[in-house]
Amino acid sequence: MNDTRPAGWAPIGDYGVVGDGRTVALIAADGRIDWLPLPDLDAPPVFAALLDRTAGGCLELRPSEAFTVHRRYVDDTNVLETTFTTATGSVRLTDALAVGPTGPLPWTELIRRVEGITGEVDLRWAVRPGSRFDTAEPWVELRRDVPLVHCGDQHMALLCFGIGDPVMDPHAVTGHVRVGPGRQAVLALVSSDSAPVYLPDRDQVLDHLDATLRFWRDWSRRVSYDGRWSAAVRRSALALKLLQYRPTGALAAAATTSLPERIGGARNWDYRYMWVRDAAYTVDAMLRLHLHEDVHAAVTFLLRCTARTAPDLRVFYTVRGAAPEAQQSLNADGYRRSRPVRSGNAAATQTQLGTFGDLFDSVWRYVSAGHVLDPATGRMLADLADRCCDLWRTEDSGLWELNTHRHYTVSKMGCWVALDRAVRLYDAGDIPVRHPQRWRAERDAIRAWVNEHCWSPRKRSYSFFAGTDDLDAATLLAGQTGFDTGERLSGTVAAVRRELAEGPLIYRYTGMRTAEGAFLACSFWLASALVVLGRRAEAIAQMDATVALVGDLGLLAEEMDPRDQSMLGNIPQALSHLALINAAHAVQRCGESPRTSG
Repeated sequence: MNDTRPAGWAPIGDYGVVGDGRTVALIAADGRIDWLPLPDLDAPPVFAALLDRTAGGCLELRPSEAFTVHRRYVDDTNVLETTFTTATGSVRLTDALAVGPTGPLPWTELIRRVEGITGEVDLRWAVRPGSRFDTAEPWVELRRDVPLVHCGDQHMALLCFGIGDPVMDPHAVTGHVRVGPGRQAVLALVSSDSAPVYLPDRDQVLDHLDATLRFWRDWSRRVSYDGRWSAAVRRSALALKLLQYRPTGALAAAATTSLPERIGGARNWDYRYMWVRDAAYTVDAMLRLHLHEDVHAAVTFLLRCTARTAPDLRVFYTVRGAAPEAQQSLNADGYRRSRPVRSGNAAATQTQLGTFGDLFDSVWRYVSAGHVLDPATGRMLADLADRCCDLWRTEDSGLWELNTHRHYTVSKMGCWVALDRAVRLYDAGDIPVRHPQRWRAERDAIRAWVNEHCWSPRKRSYSFFAGTDDLDAATLLAGQTGFDTGERLSGTVAAVRRELAEGPLIYRYTGMRTAEGAFLACSFWLASALVVLGRRAEAIAQMDATVALVGDLGLLAEEMDPRDQSMLGNIPQALSHLALINAAHAVQRCGESPRTSG
């Protein structure tokens, strides 16, 4: 069989992801589910072998003999299809986290349907809940001939329809089945959160699967993009929808925690939060895809969170809008022994001045699309603009959330964006009279300060921070925001390519080549910067080369190892997909190009 787990671990890039708007499941190429938080994507996972092989728990469903694998998403959906082929036959496994015929289900329902294609295939399956990182002790009982799995506040019914008799032990349920042509076998896990457990019958489960397919197809029809990288853009849109927490509209930065930026290293972070940093890219991408309801949900949630702490801004919020809990290290081995495994993120207490720009740019894009702010939001934004004026001269942790406080160039550029958009919003009548003359003056002062202190004459590039010749690929964003669209941006593009690039892949900043992988969003930021400079052919080449590195399912993690193109970091990563969508649209706006299959 294909070696789907070298050294016992599935590669990060081999995971497919399904979701229902509340949580997600990560499914490896061998059919094993190694990550499923319940009931929400930021809850302690009941199945977490991704980070804890010993006690994390998993759901297995695979042939009993050697096999090869072919996977795809059912067209225009987040329903995953895996075809196993053995020496005796082939079967198709369909995985989904279900929605109902009339909308979201009031419980979580994981559906695994097996269909025989050719010959006969023996399959074995297992449901082995984990300890939720030593916070619960799972146990199993039989009630009304249905195995019930209990793990802390989660109570799960295992529904077996034609998939063999379940065999129970105190902590797991297993079984096996032989599937031939035209036969269907269904395994469903129905979970409740400290509540009674609903037991749908076989027809209801299959109806839910059909409804889930319809839901995703209906949603996908609203996605507007038919350009050169149509497949990649549409898959990115679907990946982002998996990360949008339906009850609030928040977009989580990623579906996972603690997947390493370097195998065996300690750069392992919890990204299951809504970053204000991602908001402007989210609004831009969703507006361009004509996903207006999703835009409104995201902007409304962002403004509600901001109102709780204004005129100060937090770096990120939970997907429910609360302040994040303190970071803690969990008792787990970590992915490929990469420790620590973290819950929470210490960056929550940092000062990141660029966040002002992210917020104001989000709101400006929303208003520019023809929408109107309420008076309270206008007053809050005026206060935030004043606060930005007060703070921009101070040091901070920067976009990359570093512990060393400096005058980071990208942070200053973000403050320029904030005040530039505040002026525009005032001129459009969306922010009440306050101090627009101050905003204009401080905006211009920021540009002058950056040009004097954050430019490296030796590198002919914007620098990482004031007074250094080190580089930061995030300064490429100057083109997208309008801070710089001329010679200095062109010089920065050349310097980044010269010092931070490895083929189409880009490291975040000077010194990262030996510390982590290349940051995928940076590759798309480079393409966008080339478009701003009018270098469309180079932008297309950069996009083509980067998109060609994406795996069979079209999902992007945070980083990639240039040596073997393996994915690193949390997956799917919102910022990577947002950057792809926005770069693809930037090229398209620059003029139509011949289509490829990317």
